[in-house]
Amino acid sequence: MAASGARVPGTGAGTGSEPALRGLALPGVLSPRTWLAMVHLLLGMLTSTVASVVVLTGLALGVALLPVFLAGLPVLMATVWLCQQFARSERATFALLLGARIPAPPPQPPGGSIWRRLWRYFASASTWRFVAYVVFRWPLILAAAILATSVWAVGLALLALPAYNGMLPGGGAHAGTFVLHGPGALTLAVLTGLLLVLGASPLTQVLAAGDAVLARWLLGPGREAGLTARIGELETSRAGVVDAAEAERRRIERDLHDGAQQRLVSLAMELGRARAKFASDPQAAEVIVSQAHEQAKQALTELRNLVRGVHPPVLSDRGLDAALSGLAALSPVPVTVRADLPGRRPPPAVEAIAYFVVAEALTNVAKHARASRVLVTVTQPGDLLTVTVRDDGTGGADPAGQGLSGLAARAAGVDGRLAVTSPAGGPTVIEVTLPCG
Repeated sequence: MAASGARVPGTGAGTGSEPALRGLALPGVLSPRTWLAMVHLLLGMLTSTVASVVVLTGLALGVALLPVFLAGLPVLMATVWLCQQFARSERATFALLLGARIPAPPPQPPGGSIWRRLWRYFASASTWRFVAYVVFRWPLILAAAILATSVWAVGLALLALPAYNGMLPGGGAHAGTFVLHGPGALTLAVLTGLLLVLGASPLTQVLAAGDAVLARWLLGPGREAGLTARIGELETSRAGVVDAAEAERRRIERDLHDGAQQRLVSLAMELGRARAKFASDPQAAEVIVSQAHEQAKQALTELRNLVRGVHPPVLSDRGLDAALSGLAALSPVPVTVRADLPGRRPPPAVEAIAYFVVAEALTNVAKHARASRVLVTVTQPGDLLTVTVRDDGTGGADPAGQGLSGLAARAAGVDGRLAVTSPAGGPTVIEVTLPCG
C-alpha cells in the first residue's frame, strides 16, 4: 500500500478489462441483438394486428351505440382498458427483447364521483396516447417486419443460389426476362446476397429502435409528466441543499464558539495578566506571554483547519487534485489518490462538493471504519466528474445517516448522485457523480 498521501496520476476507474471485452462483440449477423430485434418485429406484427382489430372494432361499436341510452359507454371503457393492458404488455416486451425501459405514466388521482372519475379516465392524454399507439403502430410495424423479412429472405436466397439454381424451372432463376446462369451471373447474385445479409442486421436493429422511439413517445409518461417529476426532484434537492447548508452553518458556529473563540478569550486574559505583572514580576510576565503565544498558534491552527473544511485556498489556486492530495497527507489512515483529470477544470461549485465529499468520507473512515488504507479515485469522462472513496474497514455505513444523507443532498444540489455500498465486514465504497458540463 502506498504511504499516506501517495498519488498515482493518469489512472482511474474503468481501466480494467471492460473496454477490451467490448471489442469482442459478435458480428452483426450473429449478434443476439439482431435476432432479438427480429423477434420483436415479428411478434409486434402479430400482437399489433390482433390489438388493432379489437380496438378499432370496439371504438366503432362503442361510438355507434352511444346514442342508444349510452349503451356504447361500457364498450368504450372496455376498449380503453384493453389498450392500457396492451400498453403494459408492450412496455414489458420492449424491456425484455430490446432492453428499452419505458416508464409508465403516473396513475390517475383517486377520489371524486363516478362521473368525475369517468371524465378523468377519458380526458387523460395518456389514455388516448395508448389508443393512438394501437392504431398507428399497426401499419408501421407491419411495414417494418415485411421489409426486414424481405431483405433477410432475398439475401439468403441469393447467397444459396448456386446450390439450387440448376434445379429451378427454365434452367435457373429469372430476373424479368433474364435467366441467371453462368459463373458471372451467379457470382454477382452471391455478392448481392452477401451485401443484403450484411445490411439486414443494422436495418433490423434500426427498425426495432424506431419502434422503440414510437413506443417511448406514446406509451411513456409524456412531456408534462416528465416536467412534473423533474420539478419534484428539483424541489426535493433544493430542500436538501438548504438543510445541508443550515447544518454546515451550525457546525461552523459550534466550532468557532467551542474552539477558536475560547482560545482567543483565554489569550486575551493571559495577555491581561502579563501586562499586570510587567512592572512587579517581569519573569512571570514572560512565562505568561510564552503561554499566550502557544495559545495564539493553536487558535490559528484551528482557524486554518476550519477554513480548510469549508473551502481551502489550495482548491481555488491549484485545483481538486492538489486539494485532495493535501487532505490525504493530513489523514491518519494511509490514503492513495488516483486522479485522471483533463486540462479543463470543473466548475468551482462542483470542485467544492467533490472536495467536501472526500473530506467527510476520510473523517468518517478515521473515526468509525477501523480501516488500514483508503483509495480515492477521481475521473472526468466527458461532462461527468466521478469521485470514489474506498476503504477496507468494517463496513456497515448507513446511507440514511445524517452525514451521508447530507453529502447526498449536496450532490443533488448540482444534479449529482451519491451511491454508498457498505456491507457488514466491508469494504465501504462511496461514489459521487457530478455533472460538470
